[in-house]
Amino acid sequence: MSNLVVVGVDGSATSLTAVEGAAAAAARRRAKLRVVHAEVPIKPRYMVPDPASGTLVHEAAAHAVAVAPEVAVTMAVVTGDVVHVLEAQSRAAGLMVVGSRGVGGVLGLLLGSTPVSLAARSRCPVMTVREDYRTSAETGPVVLGVDGSPDSDEAIDVACAEAAQRQADLVTVHAWQPDKVTSSTAPPPAARALAQAIAGRTDTCPDTIVRHDLVDGKPHEVLIEASKTAQLVVVGARGRRGIAGLLLGSVSQALMTHAHCPVVTVRRTT
Repeated sequence: MSNLVVVGVDGSATSLTAVEGAAAAAARRRAKLRVVHAEVPIKPRYMVPDPASGTLVHEAAAHAVAVAPEVAVTMAVVTGDVVHVLEAQSRAAGLMVVGSRGVGGVLGLLLGSTPVSLAARSRCPVMTVREDYRTSAETGPVVLGVDGSPDSDEAIDVACAEAAQRQADLVTVHAWQPDKVTSSTAPPPAARALAQAIAGRTDTCPDTIVRHDLVDGKPHEVLIEASKTAQLVVVGARGRRGIAGLLLGSVSQALMTHAHCPVVTVRRTT
């Protein structure tokens, strides 16, 4: 895991809140923090960068230092499309952090254009932070959504590490619904296999209390409900029923929009 956390900032209140989450994450990991602002090119390249961009990243970096004075913070203003800039930054990072919405506050539009697109392309896990997040409110377990997909399998290690770093319990959640054809209400055999697979991976965090919840319901509804008492939710970018051509699954998108705590989205990159 890279010893670097990268946070994307745009001057919005939400991105400053993301800086708080990123600084706290860097402190837990004993990692460095890089504050990055993507300056969209709207003028000839030979012209000097907008000085406001420099002010923006300096203010964000100062905010990070106030939250976590022990963290080494660097800054960068990079010309280019936001998603492309942050995707490039993710190649050297262990965690990418962004706010759930940016300047303008239009949740549907901006969530669809930046955090979702980034989560679908990032080379490292992406944490999305809501505007009402506060580091002082980090209580409750780390919740892991599991469904047996490759991305979900990758998310197991991330969730275990997060729980260990936060000294929190780890709750694995598998949502299922009774078979309408056979009228069976028994949990599917896959659920037992998932529990066994997770048990074999938690040796990386032996001091973490792990429990498994099988919940009757739709995955996104179950996980959003679980997020009310969690300090973090970890999910794979695409589930077992991911539709070919879609870069991000419906469950992860729903969580990034509606979860009550930060969400880490994990994509298998190998």
